[in-house]
Amino acid sequence: MLRVALWGLLAVACTLPASASKILIPMDKTQADHLKAYGIVYWVLESDVTVDWLLNYRSGSFMLDRIAAVEHECTVRGVSFNVIADAQANAILSEIADPEANMEVVKLEKAPRIAVYAPEGFQPWDDAVALVMTYAEIPYDKIYDRQVLNGVLPQYDWLHLHHEDFTGQYGKFYRMFRNAPWYLDQVREAEAMAKETGYAKVSQMKGAVAGKIRDYVAGGGYLFTMCSGTDSYDIALSAEGVDICDTPFDGDPPDPRAQQKIDYNKTFAFTDFKLITDPMVYEFSDIDATDIHGSIGETRDFFTLFDFSAKWDVVPTMLCQNHEQVIHGFMGQTTAFRKNLVKPSVTIMGENKPQSTVKYVHGEFGLGQWTFYGGHDPEDYQHMVGDPPTDLSLFPNSPGYRLILNNILFPAARKRKQKT
Repeated sequence: MLRVALWGLLAVACTLPASASKILIPMDKTQADHLKAYGIVYWVLESDVTVDWLLNYRSGSFMLDRIAAVEHECTVRGVSFNVIADAQANAILSEIADPEANMEVVKLEKAPRIAVYAPEGFQPWDDAVALVMTYAEIPYDKIYDRQVLNGVLPQYDWLHLHHEDFTGQYGKFYRMFRNAPWYLDQVREAEAMAKETGYAKVSQMKGAVAGKIRDYVAGGGYLFTMCSGTDSYDIALSAEGVDICDTPFDGDPPDPRAQQKIDYNKTFAFTDFKLITDPMVYEFSDIDATDIHGSIGETRDFFTLFDFSAKWDVVPTMLCQNHEQVIHGFMGQTTAFRKNLVKPSVTIMGENKPQSTVKYVHGEFGLGQWTFYGGHDPEDYQHMVGDPPTDLSLFPNSPGYRLILNNILFPAARKRKQKT
């Protein structure tokens, strides 16, 4: 019904005077709710209405044909917008087209189909990506191991990995939480799932899931993940067929030559890292730079976004659209990545240069692309197990959350031919 109504209003919009024919959704500091603005764009794309993403124009603003339903929805959701005449719109496009201007126009044409890889007991506030999609009113499907192994991934354009442990070590929570009811439930559920899907160990099942996700990306899918979904995923790829789990996790010790058998050629982002298999240590490897950021302190923890050439480096420019270039850091099980362990082929989009750590990276694999973003919650510096959920209505202009939403819209433009 909504789509039919919007199409009807689009037809009416064609009869409006040319003096007021476009809607501009500014994304600079004049925007009242940056996060819900992305939801508006997604809502419009669901009705096959094209949106121009004006890269680097007023911090990545959006422009589309004037439609009364869109004006109404912006008002209802508290999103700032301006109605502008054709002449103003053409002037904006001319400004962007100037070869000297570090700006570009990207057409968003279709709402991406979104899946979140998360367990049965998952709640939106457990994960920053699900939290911000819920706040922005962007729909998604929830899938997990059974569905991935059964081959559902090609149905989706965009996949987010809930802060998962793909190594089969249950998040390395053993030392602090091994007797906690929620931890014991997690172990039982994972072991039951492994048995149901035909695997002797949880680590083997998670490795197979990691392989399915790799194949999804290679076939043209887009992968986004944060926190432990980043390094644990790459470690699982590198340890294919290698036992890296200690006795508390799978009933037997790890392969004594596990480190020597790691294949860095199989990873997306990281190389030359050293595994940490001790179950009493809350780390998977030395990729994570939580120790470094813990020593910085909250008041001095920031990362800086790179300024890419919009006309030539279109993809990283899209992913870095923001009204702030220097963004407050935030911790997680995997807070950031040691720069010396990031592959040279990876595009670094955000880093803490004084500490030689990387926060936000992107790359290609086969026909697809992926983005890793360190940390757990952009508006909760040190989110702990059991902490209350973040209320995003208190942070509608969060630059840290904007980076997540850039990635969600990216597949809508991904068919665009890049300059060579």
